Amino acid sequence: MLKETVVRKTRAVLAVAVALGLSASAMAQSKIGFVNSDRVLRESAPAVVAQKKLEKEFEKRDQDLQKLTKQLQGMQENLEKNAVTMSESDRKTKEREFADLNREFQRRQREFREDLNQRRNEELASVLERANRTIREIADAEKYDAILQDAIYISPRVDLTDKVIKALNAK
Repeated sequence: MLKETVVRKTRAVLAVAVALGLSASAMAQSKIGFVNSDRVLRESAPAVVAQKKLEKEFEKRDQDLQKLTKQLQGMQENLEKNAVTMSESDRKTKEREFADLNREFQRRQREFREDLNQRRNEELASVLERANRTIREIADAEKYDAILQDAIYISPRVDLTDKVIKALNAK
């Protein structure tokens, strides 16, 4: 698996070189940079703002789910503790109420995750779009031939991640 990844990435770098029409000597003269997109999406100011926005947006629903979890735990403990002393009909009623509430909890939790993932993807897409614009601006201003976002090893001298994060934070 790892070997396949290395081969794929090596081929990708060679494909970039071929696509740019670069010989070995031209590659030595080319200006190539690298940006770690994961770091940009974690550390840049727009990404941090987006994360806080999501937390605030979903805070109430998360608290509601936590309350529902505690309610379910209380019902389960009550059932386990008092099942022996309850009448058959009371026990069945309580078990049905527990099952209904559990289904409701599962549904709400699933909807919460789906909504959160959708909103996270929207926010990250927006941050990534801004980051890509910034990367293009840096590439144009500093005359880069290629800027990669996926690599096995990158020398710190070609890593532009900090520069991109600073530029995003400045905007």
